[in-house]
Amino acid sequence: MTRYVVQRALQSIPLLLIISFILFNFTNALGDPMAVYAESRNRPSARDREIIMRRLGLDRPILEQYLIWLIGNDWMPPIDVYGDGSRLERGTRRGVLRGDLGISFVTRRPSWTRIEERLPWTLILMVPSYVLTVGLAIAIGIFSAVRQYSFWDNLITSLSFFFYSMPIFFVALLTIYIFAVQFKRWGLEPIKWGGTGDGTLGSLLQHMVLPVFCLVAIQLAGYVRFVRSSMLEVLNQDYIRTARAKGLAESQVVRRHAFKNAALPLVTLIGLDLPFLLAGAVVTERIFAWPGMGRLFIESFERADVPVMMAILMVLSVAVVVFQLLTDIVYTWLDPRIRYS
Repeated sequence: MTRYVVQRALQSIPLLLIISFILFNFTNALGDPMAVYAESRNRPSARDREIIMRRLGLDRPILEQYLIWLIGNDWMPPIDVYGDGSRLERGTRRGVLRGDLGISFVTRRPSWTRIEERLPWTLILMVPSYVLTVGLAIAIGIFSAVRQYSFWDNLITSLSFFFYSMPIFFVALLTIYIFAVQFKRWGLEPIKWGGTGDGTLGSLLQHMVLPVFCLVAIQLAGYVRFVRSSMLEVLNQDYIRTARAKGLAESQVVRRHAFKNAALPLVTLIGLDLPFLLAGAVVTERIFAWPGMGRLFIESFERADVPVMMAILMVLSVAVVVFQLLTDIVYTWLDPRIRYS
């Protein structure tokens, strides 16, 4: 197992380099980063903009810009700040490989600092939503599978298709209209939404209700269908009929024999989705004014804040590689037949 983990880790290095180069090209093609400086209160002159571009390496070809982003520019020849040879400076960028994710063009603060500010809020919203989604999906999916074609199975299937076909922005706006606007008209206490509250735990929980409900409603539909299909495939296997013929209780057959084998595809799905929890929910955070990673990415995208966008995308890319490796390890625990050597 150790050899397999080390081998996978080494294989991920060139993969992440290729991904980072592709993302770097795409993000730099979104717009002119110097336009952000032109929109700021202290608008730099044309000469100052040229100086900033030289210091950041934005006047160089895209491949050199990528190398500066990756390994820094403190090893490169001195930078001609004014373009006339009158002032030469050493580069100050250390590069991503040495922990320097760059400075935000918008706030002039380190990109990692901006991520540190937003990531906890994303986890506060996404982790409870995902735990509820997976827990409810397992319970409802198993319940629907063991009662195939019954009234409850048909009802669950219909509701799953309905919510799965609904766009998240429609569900979010509908929940705001019903639970905030209409509740107030009906004389009921409206559910609070928008932002994170006044800083108290009670206010935070109240503001989490609607965004968590929207996320669970959308994600749950797909997960229920997935769990139901996996369980139905396993329940028709010969070893399940053998377990029932031996006189085992139905709960034991479902829990110990059926679900453990049906969980392998579910683990794959969870392993693919978990990294994206770090990216947040772009639409939900925007509608409910939640200060998470999704909202930060949209703000950075709109302002062509390349360092912050690249920092978010690379954190997400590394998380995908790590969680895929963890998923492979979990396989060996669920299915003893799987061994990596």
